[in-house]
Amino acid sequence: MKMYINGEWVDRAETTPVVNPFDKSVIDTVPRGTAADVELAIGSAVRGAKAMAKLTSYERYAILHRAAELMGQRAEELGRTITLEEGKVITEGRGEVQRAIQTITISSEEAKRLHGETVPLDAAPGNVNEFGFTIRVPVGVVAAISPFNFPLNLVCHKVGPALAAGNSVVLKPAGDTPLSALKLVEILLEAGLPQDAIQCVTGPGSEIGDALTGDPRVRKITFTGSMEVGDRICRNAGIKKVTMELGSNSPLIVMSDADIEKVAAATVSGSFSNAGQVCISTQRVFADRRIYADFLDALIAPTEAFTTGNPMDESMRMGPMIRESDAARVGQWIGEAVDQGARIVAGGDWEGTLHSPTIVADATADMRISREELFGPAVAVSAFEDIDEAINMANDSRFGLSAGIFTQNIDWAMRFAKEVESGNLHINSSPQWRADLMPYGGLKDSGMGKEGPAYAVQEMTELKMVVFH
Repeated sequence: MKMYINGEWVDRAETTPVVNPFDKSVIDTVPRGTAADVELAIGSAVRGAKAMAKLTSYERYAILHRAAELMGQRAEELGRTITLEEGKVITEGRGEVQRAIQTITISSEEAKRLHGETVPLDAAPGNVNEFGFTIRVPVGVVAAISPFNFPLNLVCHKVGPALAAGNSVVLKPAGDTPLSALKLVEILLEAGLPQDAIQCVTGPGSEIGDALTGDPRVRKITFTGSMEVGDRICRNAGIKKVTMELGSNSPLIVMSDADIEKVAAATVSGSFSNAGQVCISTQRVFADRRIYADFLDALIAPTEAFTTGNPMDESMRMGPMIRESDAARVGQWIGEAVDQGARIVAGGDWEGTLHSPTIVADATADMRISREELFGPAVAVSAFEDIDEAINMANDSRFGLSAGIFTQNIDWAMRFAKEVESGNLHINSSPQWRADLMPYGGLKDSGMGKEGPAYAVQEMTELKMVVFH
């Protein structure tokens, strides 16, 4: 596919192959963008921002609403594209399309809900004849940098609210999975979006990322990815608004009163979907020592029943990881944990990009599988003595994106909600749960700002204060 900049679909002499992670076949190629392409895209986006600001709220709603309809008409094509370029099983690819349609639909509605408020200036001493109100205006040009693991829905979470708020967007999709984003651009243009309002620059972030994020004409950056890249972006950005959705190693606490079979099913589902390549994938599980052995036993059967293979096969529950090097890294971290005293109770093997779902028992906090973001199909299980120790173990991390607890004890549940340091907290669910309309974002090194269209729109606008004297 070609990339879209300056109102045109363009190719370049140097291209990058888009590879199916399961069988290594080349699906397509995309241009290898450069800093010069970024310059061209931003110049076009500046014009696009002016065009978007002239549209009424209803016109922006209508464009996004039409885009959602077109996505529905192309749903199967989009689902297959996601699976072919990213590797998640086809049922998950189709599911992502439906979520993306919802994200764009919600964004369209938010375009009609932008409003200010009156400010009671006479509440301040000496003010008698002043009348104040606020209005929200677009920031201008938004840079949207998206990851590989949800190549359509996470793009929609950035592009949808930005357009709803009246901005233009320069989109940089992940190098491994650019095709879904490019097809979304096709759909938006067909839906009536002004031609300069969207740009999509493909290519390696190492070459074009600094040029995009450091340009002063870009007034907002929304990024999903690793903490290390997020830190670089923030240092390079200068004075502009940023939303950072970064790494995690999400904890799940299993109290003694939990239904073990229910928790085991939720753990497996929350750890191995998309081969564990989910920001909020369950990675660390802490089980009460009184049920620890029974819980480990309950995990074995559903883990070993998790079929893996060709993601286009309707019977498969898990496909490949995005790169062979990532599967090797997961295997290495598991091996390190075993060398340090942990044990494998299910799975543990890998070949090529396929890594089996794996349960690692007796993990400790100093192991890399517990300390860093694994982003793969393995879960580390440990025992605790009481709720105090469980909360301390959950908080013993530089990350804080999502956490879960299973319990019927309301006191334990409330302590978890108040004391666990995480942006998303789930009671009687695994951490891997998200409704696309909810505020979503992390604490600590998991980032800053919120996604979810209603909340993202607020961060993609500026508040102006108007006073009549």
